[in-house]
Amino acid sequence: MKKLLRGAACFLTAAVLTGLWGTEVKAQEEDSILPGIYIEDMSLGGMTVSDAKAMVENYVDGLSEKVITLMIMDGNSVEITPADVGLSWNNPTVVEEAAQIGRSGNIVQRYKAAKDLQYENKVFDLELSVDKELVKTILAEQCSVYNVEAADATLSREGGGFVVNPGQTGLIVDEVACETLISDFFNSEWNRGDDSLQLEVIVDEPRGAEEELAKVKDVLGTFTTSFRTSGPSRSANVRNGCALINGATIYPGDEFSTYEAVSPFTESNGYYMAASYLNGQVVDSLGGGICQVSTTLYNAVLLSELEVTERHNHSMIVTYVNPSADAAIAESAGKDFKFINNTEAPIYIEGISTDDKNITFTIYGMETRDSGRQVIYESEVISQTYPDTEVIYPNASLPVGSISVQSAHIGYKANLWKVVKENGQEVSREQVNSSSYKMTPRTATVGVATEDPNIYNQMMEAIGTNSIDYVKSVVAALGAGEAAPPLPAPPAEGAPGEGTPAEGAPPAEGVPPADAAPAPDAPAEAVPEG
Repeated sequence: MKKLLRGAACFLTAAVLTGLWGTEVKAQEEDSILPGIYIEDMSLGGMTVSDAKAMVENYVDGLSEKVITLMIMDGNSVEITPADVGLSWNNPTVVEEAAQIGRSGNIVQRYKAAKDLQYENKVFDLELSVDKELVKTILAEQCSVYNVEAADATLSREGGGFVVNPGQTGLIVDEVACETLISDFFNSEWNRGDDSLQLEVIVDEPRGAEEELAKVKDVLGTFTTSFRTSGPSRSANVRNGCALINGATIYPGDEFSTYEAVSPFTESNGYYMAASYLNGQVVDSLGGGICQVSTTLYNAVLLSELEVTERHNHSMIVTYVNPSADAAIAESAGKDFKFINNTEAPIYIEGISTDDKNITFTIYGMETRDSGRQVIYESEVISQTYPDTEVIYPNASLPVGSISVQSAHIGYKANLWKVVKENGQEVSREQVNSSSYKMTPRTATVGVATEDPNIYNQMMEAIGTNSIDYVKSVVAALGAGEAAPPLPAPPAEGAPGEGTPAEGAPPAEGVPPADAAPAPDAPAEAVPEG
């Protein structure tokens, strides 16, 4: 009896296995995925691998136009679609994995896998990815426009005292963190429909507690220059530049750029055409006069003993300060005047221009220097080069007899020294800078346009003498209908040209000659400079 039962059992097992094998072989022949297998809520049962992949790809394509709202601070938002960030299906090999269920292992294992699916579905995750470069672009170009930059508390001077103006907290989209946030959202948190995502924001607290700003009460340094000889346009530029710097509050360790404070040099920013230096000539440019502003500030900074990080002398000498005490700014040449607040408290810059055409910068802060300490700056002229020729340019587009003269400029080499005294006794002397200024001859542009060949020839003969004063005398004679004066005798070898002795006379105590060009400036060497 036992042998009979054992034989029956063996027969039954064989029959079952034979049936299972036949079923499995049939499934393999049809190359279809077993029922009960899903990717997310998409059933793959009965599909071939290629059909299943096509279905999922169509599904992902259908997601591309959903609206995702990126929530930013202060109620602002940006709407994007998954297509905007290059949404793509990241794990297509999962379909092959799904197709292998019930097909690997021995016949019993394959049978068990198929049977298990009748009681519990097998669900695979759909992994999505986005293009990180597209995400960066959206964050930088669309989301960052809502950034609120932190604004430090500032000071203003009212009634002889200081008033604290509160700062503003900055809120900045954290672009680095949000790249990961958006990527993770599409891969794991997205509901596959219209959805929203709160972006991460960096909170940037402003500087300037009242206790810190209350330290600003002492005069660290003050300096004044005059622009009394300047015309209306140049005067307006000096006043405008002064006003743009006035009120600057600079915290410890911060660097101040004069160029950034006073630019751009445009009419809309309050500037007019006025005299500037350009390639050894005085020309008109927007902002002419601005270098007197930077120079005046430079001297106040020196007296305050702040750290100067960038300073350039002019190409030619100016008249409102001693040699080497100037600071030019020039846009295209990249010249700027910069300094760092190297004190332990904020500083405040007060800029004032007066009705009698003086400009004064005063720097306030917390005085920590000994009361017996005195700082002065001495200009040392190393050498001077005097013009010994004149240059005359004939211009056929100007009427005969018109003449425009530019003064000569003496060439200088000079040093600036910082002298420190304590209780009236000199304790140190150090060189601050060294400057070199171009020598430029006296020049004239003379009009020669005329239909009278005799007058033209007389003018060209006069121009050939390279004597501006002689050309003037010829112009005067022609204008009066008189004969041209005799040609001048050539100057002795090595002697300065006509008109240069007065202009080239050595300055008293290192001060530039009073009749040198009136302190031009503005934004270079390729663009005008003060």
